[in-house]
Amino acid sequence: MNKYTNHLIDEVSPYLLQHAHNPVDWYPWSDEAFEKATTENKPIFLSIGYSTCHWCHVMAHESFEDEEVAKILNKNFISIKVDREERPDIDSIYMNVAQTLTGSGGWPLTIIMTPEKKPFFAGTYFPKNSKYGRTGLIDLLNTVTDKWLKDNETILNSSKEITLAIKNYEESKINKVVKNNKDSIIDAIEGLEGNFDSQYGGFGNAPKFPTPHNLLFLLHCHKLGLSKNALAIVEKTLTSMYKGGIFDHIGYGFSRYSTDSKWLVPHFEKMLYDNALLVIVYSQAYQITKKTIYKYIVEKTLEYISREMTSKDGGFYSAQDADSEGEEGKYYTWDYDEIIKILGKDNGEDFCKFYNVSKRGNFEGKNILNLINNDELLPNNEIKESINKLYNYRLKRYPLHKDDKILVSWNSMMITAYAIAGRVFENNNYVDIAEKGLDFIKNNLTKEDNSLYISYREGNVSGKGLLDDYAYLAWANLEMYKTSYKPEYLLSCKNIFNKIEKDFLDPKGGYFLSAKDSKDLIYRPKEFYDGAVPSANSILVYVFSKYSKLTGDSTIQNSLDKQLKVYSSLFESQPLAYTFGLQALLLNIYPTKELVSIIESEDIEALKKEFSNIYNPQITNLVITEEVKDTIKKLAPFTESYLENSKLPSYYLCENYTCLEPVNSIDEIIKEIG
Repeated sequence: MNKYTNHLIDEVSPYLLQHAHNPVDWYPWSDEAFEKATTENKPIFLSIGYSTCHWCHVMAHESFEDEEVAKILNKNFISIKVDREERPDIDSIYMNVAQTLTGSGGWPLTIIMTPEKKPFFAGTYFPKNSKYGRTGLIDLLNTVTDKWLKDNETILNSSKEITLAIKNYEESKINKVVKNNKDSIIDAIEGLEGNFDSQYGGFGNAPKFPTPHNLLFLLHCHKLGLSKNALAIVEKTLTSMYKGGIFDHIGYGFSRYSTDSKWLVPHFEKMLYDNALLVIVYSQAYQITKKTIYKYIVEKTLEYISREMTSKDGGFYSAQDADSEGEEGKYYTWDYDEIIKILGKDNGEDFCKFYNVSKRGNFEGKNILNLINNDELLPNNEIKESINKLYNYRLKRYPLHKDDKILVSWNSMMITAYAIAGRVFENNNYVDIAEKGLDFIKNNLTKEDNSLYISYREGNVSGKGLLDDYAYLAWANLEMYKTSYKPEYLLSCKNIFNKIEKDFLDPKGGYFLSAKDSKDLIYRPKEFYDGAVPSANSILVYVFSKYSKLTGDSTIQNSLDKQLKVYSSLFESQPLAYTFGLQALLLNIYPTKELVSIIESEDIEALKKEFSNIYNPQITNLVITEEVKDTIKKLAPFTESYLENSKLPSYYLCENYTCLEPVNSIDEIIKEIG
């Protein structure tokens, strides 16, 4: 074990920690590693993975813990391991390389490159030895070594061409000549309707991913009356996901995705970001429909997060693994006889009937609990008691690996979810948890100059904050303002915007993923595509829209206009790839309502209660009391004239750039905005 491997042990990534003790001399992504590669004239072998990635574990055990593989790597390469969740900027660059060279990507991501970080080979999982038509890692490494020694010039030229092509492609994605219009919205709606699975919900064929931002977009379109089918599509999908095995009916929370079209068999890994975004969707669906089932799902999902994914200091852990004792799903599946033994014959049979448990099983001879063939959605008290017994029994099984690093971006998503759920369900405990989460980021992941780290684990921090961290934190603060009406959250938003403009802005358009002082990358990537989660650029264009309408801030409005201009060609060419960003377009081409509420501080709770019942994303509400008026005037100078001429309470409503006479009754204003 060399000094760099020892250094890795001091790092915070569980993925790195898990595989630090193996015969490969792993180096961190560092100047020292690249200098060593240059001095020894060796290519770089780069492995990018994450802690709960199944095939990352397989490749690590099969190859990286193997003496024969290690001997080749240590002799002929400088081997670098990167956790994609701690360095998503590195992952973004080389995933683009993999997709360009191979037409696809994924993890583990395997890159071979020059000491100058210029790639010339990309792939994903490689078995140790070649088999079934798949090249083995040993054969690959030997071929590359031979080529490097005998034809180095060809490799170097190829790496330069690949790097240049990737850079040029990144620049070509933005064409700022298209005008934003409603066609992109309609195209996205029609695309989602066309891909909708009317039998089981969701979009497309298996594997099926929840993709919450698609559902958020459809709910927004439903409110605007743009689609007769949008709400039905969302409800079918939300209900089907809950009924399937992708929802953990014993311990709660959602798994990453379903391997089949029915949502029955999940990839059992649970990610913090999926659960955060799904809480937001289910909360909004409840606001619209008032259906108890959506409230139940939110409550149980947040119960899981609070119970199993939250640190004592208020940070949220990243993920739980799919594997237990080397078998995917073993922790979550059940034998029929096992349930009968635990619950007793009568209760056990009732439970098995409710959750479709059979002696034959539905997954490798065992059972994934589900409600797919059950019209009854909510468990009765007897079933709930059985759930508690089975949960306590399941805790005694071999524990799942937990990725306990705390990421700013993913934590900000969960804070947003708690803030929204707290607002919708009038649950102050959720709001307290959100506040504690923000305090955790402030106290543990924020530097003295207000710049951010990426990751925290066991008192150690790592990484320079990326655009995702700042953008999602801005969203969290925005939602906390909408929930609490405390202006300090708006002030935090403003400070984050200033930081983003200073460190991440590309004068040609959009925002870079990494800050301007990033020196260890071959180029600074930009991401617009809404993949597993909305991109930081999409989050920003949405938050810019809401903030500018709240405060009238002309600087933010100018940034918004530039960002929408960048997105215009992206929206036109592939609208389904930017459904979260399209919500910003909805906010800017359809009428919005801006409310300024000047009230006594004791009236805030009544105002919160009224707004908890309203789903209307086209509305903003800036609240001013005597205690906060000076702060609000600095953030929104236009309010000064309102304050001079108002009696309490006064509600000023503007719609589509036209302002109405103020009214003094909350009931009257709710009629206008409901």
